[in-house]
Formats: sequence, C-alpha cells, structure tokens
Amino acid sequence: MKLLLTDSGVKNASIQNALVDLLGKPIDEARALCIPTAGYGAPDADPGGPWRFVSGRSAHPMTGLGWKSVGVLELTALPSIGRERWVSWVQEADVLLATGGDALYLGHWMRESGLAELLPSLPDTVYVGLSAGSMVMTPRIGEEFVGWKPPTGGDRTLGVVDFSIFPHLDHPACPENTMADAERWAARIEGPAYAIDEQTALKVTDGVVEVVSEGHWRLF
Repeated sequence: MKLLLTDSGVKNASIQNALVDLLGKPIDEARALCIPTAGYGAPDADPGGPWRFVSGRSAHPMTGLGWKSVGVLELTALPSIGRERWVSWVQEADVLLATGGDALYLGHWMRESGLAELLPSLPDTVYVGLSAGSMVMTPRIGEEFVGWKPPTGGDRTLGVVDFSIFPHLDHPACPENTMADAERWAARIEGPAYAIDEQTALKVTDGVVEVVSEGHWRLF
C-alpha cells in the first residue's frame, strides 16, 4: 500500500499535497472508507470521538476533506458479516482513513477482521493514519503507549513499515511527549523511529520514507 502516516490528520497544505500525490487524483474524485475502530479502544474513549471522526467534525481533518464519497468500515463488525460482503468495499475504495485511539486495539481488530491480511493485495490503495491509526502500521509502539492490552500481550503491532512512531511531540495536551521523553522511548524501541508533531506526516511509497512537515520532527 501507499501510506500517509500522520500525527493529527491533514493539518497543513504540505500534508494535503502529499495525499493528493499518493492518490494520483483530486480528493473530490476519490472514494474513501473511514475506520473509527481505534477510537473505541483508548482508556479515555467516549462515543463522541468516533462520531466526530466519521462526521468530519473532528479537529483532525480526514473525513471532511471533500471526498467524492465516504463510507464507514467498522472492523469489529466484519467477522460477523463474511468476507464476501466487505472485501469488495475495500477493494473499490481509493483511500482508507484510520482514526486515532488505541493502536493495539486497532491492530487486534485489523487481524481479527481479516483486513490486515488483505492489505498487501492493495498496491494502489492509499492508507492514511492518524496517531494510533499510524502507529498500528509499525513493528512496535513501546510500553509508554500501551493502553488496551491484547490477548497475546506485548506492544507489537502490524509491522507494515520497519520504523516506529512517537506521536504528538511537544503538544501542550501531552506534557509527557517531550523530545527528552522521545529519546528515552527510542532507546528502548529497537530499530529506527520517528518523533513527529501535529504538523508532520510520513509518506511511504514502495518502502521509501519521505518526511512531510511544516513543524518539527526527529529520526532516531
């Protein structure tokens, strides 16, 4: 897949331009499926969060960018309706939009639903993640970001990319996410890792990573 791994959605023109480049078409010609599942897994989750994401009323621009169409792909529902119904929905979409919340919860349901298995067969589809929606594509998130605990334990995620992500760098609402905190996290994470702020995203095409930023970031 082509990936746009954001901290806080499409927050600036540079990130939006990167999205359009990955799509290969204007946003208003692209069909989107949004995935709200991670929004239910965080310890501080509330039903308003997924609603704001789906309705385009979130402060993190994703579903409200002017897509040709937007549908909802709730991963917890997929195992009960059968692959023959939902796989075509994913295959026909130009972009998958995954909100934030809890990365391990999202990873669990991506596996359980069968979506994780399907992703490698979608080379032309763009995946856009927000916070946990981005972190789920990495090998590990680190103990600092473990909230919901999967049955298997640990902090392993899908490993679609070979680097980890420390999000919300120096955000006022996240006093525990300073650069010093990121350095300590990176020292334990094993492998390359990026610390990114809300004005930064990681664009991944054919395994090549490009940092798209109007803010600040660091590669460890």
